Amino acid sequence: MRTNGCVRKGYSQVSDPARAVQELCDRISQPDASLGVFFCSSEFDRAAVEAELSQRFAGINLIGCTSAAEITPEGYLSGSIVGFTLASPDFAAVSAPIYGLKDFSIADGKGIVDGLRARLDGKAQTPDDGHTFAFLLIDGLCMCEEVVVSSLHAALGKIPLFGASSGGNLDFRESYVYFDGAFRTDAAVLTLIRTRHPFKLFTTDHFVSAGTKMVVTEAVPAERIVTEINAEPAGYEYARLVGLDLDHLKPMSFASHPVVVKVGGRYYTRSIQKVNEDGSLSFFCAIDKGVVLTVARATDILKNLSDCFGDIRREIGPLQLVIGCDCVLRTLELEQRQLKGRAGRMLKENNVIGFATFGEEFGAMHVNQTFTGAAIGSAVRAGE
Repeated sequence: MRTNGCVRKGYSQVSDPARAVQELCDRISQPDASLGVFFCSSEFDRAAVEAELSQRFAGINLIGCTSAAEITPEGYLSGSIVGFTLASPDFAAVSAPIYGLKDFSIADGKGIVDGLRARLDGKAQTPDDGHTFAFLLIDGLCMCEEVVVSSLHAALGKIPLFGASSGGNLDFRESYVYFDGAFRTDAAVLTLIRTRHPFKLFTTDHFVSAGTKMVVTEAVPAERIVTEINAEPAGYEYARLVGLDLDHLKPMSFASHPVVVKVGGRYYTRSIQKVNEDGSLSFFCAIDKGVVLTVARATDILKNLSDCFGDIRREIGPLQLVIGCDCVLRTLELEQRQLKGRAGRMLKENNVIGFATFGEEFGAMHVNQTFTGAAIGSAVRAGE
């Protein structure tokens, strides 16, 4: 599927890794590709996918990650592989890996960004002034997104940043990022994309404060675990406040009853990943003793999504590609409310390619339960 000559999108739903990668390659390969991006179901045999990708996309800057679900040209799918390529002269892109995330420090971001900017300046035909954005894919189980994102955001200066934490199965045991021909953990890849087309980075969610507050009174910040809320066992107290039984707390419970924290006058979701055997709660994001959380309630998720796309189109015009990072808890909510088909059609209509994540990155923030991404419009070329 080609858009405006320099964007190609495609997917495959076959289960055989060789056939799936072949179909994806046939649909998105193009001359002068500056960047290839894919998202693949964690159900695939990774070693087989890795071997096929290395062969089919040899010589292309290819990045990607595992997913909890995929957003394809046909809407939401599971068990598939989806991707796109961006080509010159409309796009230039460079990528750099980040290894050893658990040892990453704030100072590391500047060297990574400076190196990428120098490489992009030597490659791109389009000037830097307002034409560049950054895309981060990071191990969704690394538990250190906040440090990495904060460092990169500071080093990027005026270049806006978005991204996502790789996904996987809901047992939350494995999640991988792909670059340099291999799937990896404890790693990330940062990409700078420069384009002559208009673009807008965005994030949206459909939650508002319900007013009920809770205080984290004991926590293990390094593991993102809350052991006590309001001086009571965390799982029991959370369940009591949202009107559920502890034994019935499942991923769908957390999707329907999120908690939010107020930062800079705005509420941000702090999604709960799971309840542990000892009754503590594991979170998808940084959490610490003393944090005040507020129970949130959902508004109309479809209206929120429609309004988001409407605002973007009014700003930059028709959309030829949206790189979409959709929290897995949103897909669970859509399934539970039987809205996934309608939401998928909306994503299809707006040319979204993306995946269900274990978290999203926007600016200097690691966020949860959002739809976050980069929308790319279409600049009319001379003679068209």
